[in-house]
Amino acid sequence: MAFFLNNKESTPTLAILTVKDSNRVFRGNLHNFLDLIQTGERLGVDVYVVTTKDFNLSSNEIHGYRYNAQKKKWSRELVPAPQVVYNRIPYRKMEMKPEVQQTIQACNRSTSVHLFNSSFFNKWTLFSWLNGAKESKPYMPDTKQLSSADDLTSLLRKHSVLYLKPVKGKAGKGIMRIDRLTTKSNQTQYRLSRQVDKQMTYSYHNSTSELWSEWNRHRGTHEYIVQQGIALARYQQRAYDLRALIQKTSKGEWSVSGVGARVAGKASITTHVPRGGSIDDPFKLLTQGFGAKEAKNILKRVETAAVTLATQIEKSSGNQLGEMSMDIGVDIGGHIWFFEANSKPMKFDEPKIRKKSLERIIRYSLYLINNGRRR
Repeated sequence: MAFFLNNKESTPTLAILTVKDSNRVFRGNLHNFLDLIQTGERLGVDVYVVTTKDFNLSSNEIHGYRYNAQKKKWSRELVPAPQVVYNRIPYRKMEMKPEVQQTIQACNRSTSVHLFNSSFFNKWTLFSWLNGAKESKPYMPDTKQLSSADDLTSLLRKHSVLYLKPVKGKAGKGIMRIDRLTTKSNQTQYRLSRQVDKQMTYSYHNSTSELWSEWNRHRGTHEYIVQQGIALARYQQRAYDLRALIQKTSKGEWSVSGVGARVAGKASITTHVPRGGSIDDPFKLLTQGFGAKEAKNILKRVETAAVTLATQIEKSSGNQLGEMSMDIGVDIGGHIWFFEANSKPMKFDEPKIRKKSLERIIRYSLYLINNGRRR
């Protein structure tokens, strides 16, 4: 199919897809969008923002948003039809609205545009996919869908620490932890730890049915998974995990753009920065625990694992993916564990990773335009 590119016939086009907003021009990380537009300018791609309300596949021009640097504001204007659509709708609820789904499904069916990362991931679906494949299974912690107190009982027989995670959670919100303890009188007791913002609250229970009732009081309407707790490597008595950014390259192949580390806050049950975690250098942390030679080896294995996992996620999803971030744990024995993947990665603060991430989105878009198969 021919592309109608209006006056910018020779310039490849990339639309950042988001939704309209009543309080400002559109939703999403505007600084992130601007960085991507500027990277596109540098690499010869016309990048602009388009909302689902303005999106139209049947026209050779649509309304989109460009940034006017002199006026320091976004302006809505006619832009050429996109060849690639990058989904950055920021919240699940917005993405699930019928009119938004209509746009996404139209892009998925279209032979004139390439859409990548068509939806958020669901934690339980991810674990089902990855547990079912022999390549990814070695990285999977013991995980169940949390549907009754029996699920807690069976896992607590095997593991002294469990994590309860919302299936559709984001940035560590709603995560709880259970510790199986032994009292002075040799009785089994269970401690439930919850984190609200950066504050921890604890409750103690004598049975899994009590534990189930307490969890039920705090879960809201959210579905949860329950997962084996991993004895993570530590730095200065604080657990840490690794955050990998995996993206498609200019050749359309998965590659790790960078790995950062997130150290848990004092008494925190997660390493997420909004919950009190902090950013650090993975090589420094691993070297302190394992020595420099083994730290290098672990980071290589983390990259291999991340590419294996990303490949399997894309294969199982049946959708075209261009990037994802991944939370990966390294336990005290140096084993690598998969915790979570996010199809809409938040901005990495590490400058080298940030620069590479922007360039890879643009170069992968060019790959899709020049080589991508039409479905």
